[in-house]
Amino acid sequence: MENGELNIKEIYEKHGALLKGHFLLSSGKHSEYYLQSARVLEYPEVAEVLAKELAKQIIESGIKVDTVCSPAIGGLLAGYELARALGVRFIFTERVKGLMSLRRGFEVKSREKVLICEDIITTGGSAMEAAREVEKQGGEIIGFAAIANRGVCKRVNGKSERKTECKLPEDKPFFALADFDFEVYEPENCPMCKSGSTPIKPGSRGN
Repeated sequence: MENGELNIKEIYEKHGALLKGHFLLSSGKHSEYYLQSARVLEYPEVAEVLAKELAKQIIESGIKVDTVCSPAIGGLLAGYELARALGVRFIFTERVKGLMSLRRGFEVKSREKVLICEDIITTGGSAMEAAREVEKQGGEIIGFAAIANRGVCKRVNGKSERKTECKLPEDKPFFALADFDFEVYEPENCPMCKSGSTPIKPGSRGN
Protein backbone atom coordinates (compact mmCIF):
# COMPACT_ATOMS: atom_id res chain seq x y z
CA MET A 1 0.00 0.00 0.00
CA GLU A 2 3.02 2.28 0.06
CA ASN A 3 3.03 5.18 -2.38
CA GLY A 4 6.27 7.12 -1.96
CA GLU A 5 6.16 8.40 1.60
CA LEU A 6 2.38 8.09 1.76
CA ASN A 7 0.74 4.95 3.12
CA ILE A 8 -2.76 5.18 1.71
CA LYS A 9 -4.13 2.33 3.79
CA GLU A 10 -2.93 4.02 6.98
CA ILE A 11 -4.56 7.28 5.90
CA TYR A 12 -7.89 5.52 5.32
CA GLU A 13 -7.67 3.69 8.65
CA LYS A 14 -6.72 6.88 10.53
CA HIS A 15 -9.85 8.64 9.28
CA GLY A 16 -12.21 5.70 9.80
CA ALA A 17 -12.61 5.28 6.06
CA LEU A 18 -11.74 1.57 5.82
CA LEU A 19 -14.92 -0.13 7.03
CA LYS A 20 -15.52 -3.79 7.82
CA GLY A 21 -18.95 -5.40 7.69
CA HIS A 22 -21.28 -6.55 4.89
CA PHE A 23 -21.61 -4.01 2.10
CA LEU A 24 -23.47 -3.64 -1.18
CA LEU A 25 -21.16 -1.94 -3.69
CA SER A 26 -22.39 0.33 -6.49
CA SER A 27 -21.42 -2.45 -8.91
CA GLY A 28 -24.07 -4.67 -7.28
CA LYS A 29 -21.48 -6.99 -5.77
CA HIS A 30 -21.01 -7.63 -2.04
CA SER A 31 -17.86 -7.19 0.04
CA GLU A 32 -16.69 -7.51 3.64
CA TYR A 33 -14.82 -4.23 3.28
CA TYR A 34 -15.83 -0.77 2.13
CA LEU A 35 -13.77 2.33 1.38
CA GLN A 36 -15.57 5.51 2.42
CA SER A 37 -13.34 8.10 0.77
CA ALA A 38 -15.58 10.96 1.89
CA ARG A 39 -14.21 10.42 5.42
CA VAL A 40 -10.71 11.13 4.10
CA LEU A 41 -11.60 13.92 1.70
CA GLU A 42 -13.62 15.87 4.29
CA TYR A 43 -10.26 17.25 5.44
CA PRO A 44 -9.09 19.71 2.74
CA GLU A 45 -5.43 19.46 3.76
CA VAL A 46 -5.53 15.65 3.34
CA ALA A 47 -7.40 15.89 0.04
CA GLU A 48 -4.80 18.34 -1.23
CA VAL A 49 -1.89 16.03 -0.36
CA LEU A 50 -3.54 13.02 -2.03
CA ALA A 51 -4.46 14.99 -5.15
CA LYS A 52 -0.95 16.36 -5.53
CA GLU A 53 0.47 12.83 -5.30
CA LEU A 54 -2.00 11.64 -7.93
CA ALA A 55 -1.24 14.65 -10.14
CA LYS A 56 2.46 13.81 -9.93
CA GLN A 57 1.81 10.40 -11.52
CA ILE A 58 -0.22 11.95 -14.32
CA ILE A 59 2.34 14.65 -15.05
CA GLU A 60 5.18 12.12 -15.07
CA SER A 61 3.27 10.00 -17.60
CA GLY A 62 3.48 12.85 -20.09
CA ILE A 63 -0.20 12.89 -21.06
CA LYS A 64 -1.83 16.29 -21.68
CA VAL A 65 -4.98 17.08 -19.67
CA ASP A 66 -7.27 20.01 -20.52
CA THR A 67 -10.09 19.19 -18.12
CA VAL A 68 -10.91 16.84 -15.25
CA CYS A 69 -14.46 15.46 -15.14
CA SER A 70 -15.98 13.53 -12.24
CA PRO A 71 -19.27 11.68 -11.82
CA ALA A 72 -21.29 13.20 -8.97
CA ILE A 73 -21.45 12.84 -6.19
CA GLY A 74 -18.67 10.56 -5.00
CA GLY A 75 -16.00 11.85 -7.36
CA LEU A 76 -16.54 15.58 -6.84
CA LEU A 77 -13.99 16.29 -4.10
CA ALA A 78 -11.28 14.08 -5.58
CA GLY A 79 -11.81 15.47 -9.07
CA TYR A 80 -11.85 19.10 -7.99
CA GLU A 81 -8.65 18.75 -5.98
CA LEU A 82 -6.95 16.86 -8.81
CA ALA A 83 -7.91 19.58 -11.30
CA ARG A 84 -6.53 22.18 -8.90
CA ALA A 85 -3.26 20.23 -8.55
CA LEU A 86 -2.98 19.93 -12.34
CA GLY A 87 -3.98 23.56 -12.93
CA VAL A 88 -6.86 22.68 -15.26
CA ARG A 89 -10.63 23.12 -15.49
CA PHE A 90 -13.05 20.92 -13.55
CA ILE A 91 -16.55 19.81 -14.57
CA PHE A 92 -18.87 17.05 -13.40
CA THR A 93 -21.68 14.82 -14.60
CA GLU A 94 -24.75 13.98 -12.55
CA ARG A 95 -27.64 11.57 -12.79
CA VAL A 96 -30.91 12.79 -14.30
CA LYS A 97 -33.63 10.13 -14.17
CA GLY A 98 -30.90 7.52 -13.77
CA LEU A 99 -28.77 8.68 -16.71
CA MET A 100 -25.41 10.43 -16.33
CA SER A 101 -25.59 13.92 -17.85
CA LEU A 102 -23.57 17.11 -18.22
CA ARG A 103 -25.68 20.00 -16.92
CA ARG A 104 -25.29 23.48 -15.37
CA GLY A 105 -23.95 24.97 -18.57
CA PHE A 106 -20.89 22.71 -18.73
CA GLU A 107 -19.61 22.33 -22.27
CA VAL A 108 -16.83 20.24 -23.79
CA LYS A 109 -15.04 21.41 -26.93
CA SER A 110 -14.28 19.12 -29.83
CA ARG A 111 -11.09 17.09 -29.12
CA GLU A 112 -10.79 18.58 -25.61
CA LYS A 113 -8.61 16.17 -23.62
CA VAL A 114 -10.56 15.03 -20.58
CA LEU A 115 -9.43 12.91 -17.63
CA ILE A 116 -12.21 11.13 -15.70
CA CYS A 117 -11.63 11.12 -11.93
CA GLU A 118 -13.39 9.17 -9.18
CA ASP A 119 -12.69 8.83 -5.46
CA ILE A 120 -12.68 5.02 -5.81
CA ILE A 121 -12.89 2.84 -8.89
CA THR A 122 -14.22 -0.70 -8.56
CA THR A 123 -15.36 -1.87 -12.00
CA GLY A 124 -15.30 1.64 -13.48
CA GLY A 125 -18.98 1.63 -14.41
CA SER A 126 -19.77 5.19 -13.26
CA ALA A 127 -16.53 6.49 -14.74
CA MET A 128 -17.47 5.01 -18.12
CA GLU A 129 -20.93 6.60 -17.96
CA ALA A 130 -19.27 9.98 -17.43
CA ALA A 131 -16.78 9.25 -20.21
CA ARG A 132 -19.54 8.47 -22.71
CA GLU A 133 -21.30 11.73 -21.87
CA VAL A 134 -18.09 13.68 -22.49
CA GLU A 135 -17.55 11.85 -25.78
CA LYS A 136 -21.07 12.76 -26.90
CA GLN A 137 -19.98 16.39 -26.84
CA GLY A 138 -16.83 15.64 -28.85
CA GLY A 139 -14.35 15.42 -25.99
CA GLU A 140 -11.46 12.96 -26.02
CA ILE A 141 -11.01 10.72 -22.98
CA ILE A 142 -7.28 10.45 -22.34
CA GLY A 143 -7.34 8.48 -19.09
CA PHE A 144 -8.91 7.69 -15.74
CA ALA A 145 -7.88 8.42 -12.17
CA ALA A 146 -8.95 7.65 -8.61
CA ILE A 147 -7.59 7.96 -5.10
CA ALA A 148 -8.09 4.22 -4.55
CA ASN A 149 -8.36 1.20 -6.84
CA ARG A 150 -10.52 -1.68 -5.60
CA GLY A 151 -8.30 -4.14 -7.48
CA VAL A 152 -10.70 -5.01 -10.31
CA CYS A 153 -8.92 -2.77 -12.84
CA LYS A 154 -5.18 -2.46 -13.39
CA ARG A 155 -3.64 0.92 -12.58
CA VAL A 156 -0.40 2.33 -13.90
CA ASN A 157 2.47 0.76 -11.90
CA GLY A 158 -0.03 -1.24 -9.80
CA LYS A 159 0.22 -4.87 -8.75
CA SER A 160 -3.43 -5.89 -9.14
CA GLU A 161 -4.17 -7.62 -12.45
CA ARG A 162 -7.11 -6.61 -14.59
CA LYS A 163 -10.18 -8.76 -13.96
CA THR A 164 -12.92 -9.55 -16.45
CA GLU A 165 -15.39 -7.28 -14.63
CA CYS A 166 -13.26 -4.17 -15.29
CA LYS A 167 -15.13 -1.78 -17.60
CA LEU A 168 -12.31 0.69 -18.20
CA PRO A 169 -10.78 0.53 -21.69
CA GLU A 170 -7.45 -1.28 -21.83
CA ASP A 171 -5.95 1.34 -24.15
CA LYS A 172 -6.37 4.23 -21.67
CA PRO A 173 -4.15 4.72 -18.59
CA PHE A 174 -5.69 4.41 -15.13
CA PHE A 175 -3.91 6.23 -12.30
CA ALA A 176 -4.54 5.57 -8.60
CA LEU A 177 -2.59 5.83 -5.35
CA ALA A 178 -3.14 2.31 -3.99
CA ASP A 179 -4.74 -1.07 -4.65
CA PHE A 180 -7.29 -2.35 -2.14
CA ASP A 181 -7.76 -5.83 -3.56
CA PHE A 182 -10.61 -7.11 -1.38
CA GLU A 183 -12.69 -10.17 -2.18
CA VAL A 184 -16.03 -9.27 -3.77
CA TYR A 185 -18.97 -11.61 -4.33
CA GLU A 186 -21.97 -11.91 -6.58
CA PRO A 187 -25.08 -11.69 -4.34
CA GLU A 188 -26.00 -15.33 -5.03
CA ASN A 189 -22.52 -16.49 -3.98
CA CYS A 190 -21.99 -14.18 -1.02
CA PRO A 191 -20.99 -16.16 2.12
CA MET A 192 -22.22 -13.36 4.37
CA CYS A 193 -25.67 -13.51 2.79
CA LYS A 194 -25.67 -17.29 3.21
CA SER A 195 -24.97 -16.81 6.92
CA GLY A 196 -28.08 -14.63 7.21
CA SER A 197 -26.46 -11.19 7.09
CA THR A 198 -28.07 -8.32 5.15
CA PRO A 199 -25.77 -5.94 3.22
CA ILE A 200 -25.85 -2.19 3.73
CA LYS A 201 -24.99 0.46 1.16
CA PRO A 202 -23.01 3.28 2.77
CA GLY A 203 -21.99 4.95 -0.48
CA SER A 204 -23.32 7.98 -2.31
CA ARG A 205 -25.76 6.18 -4.60
CA GLY A 206 -28.94 4.49 -3.41
CA ASN A 207 -28.93 5.74 0.19
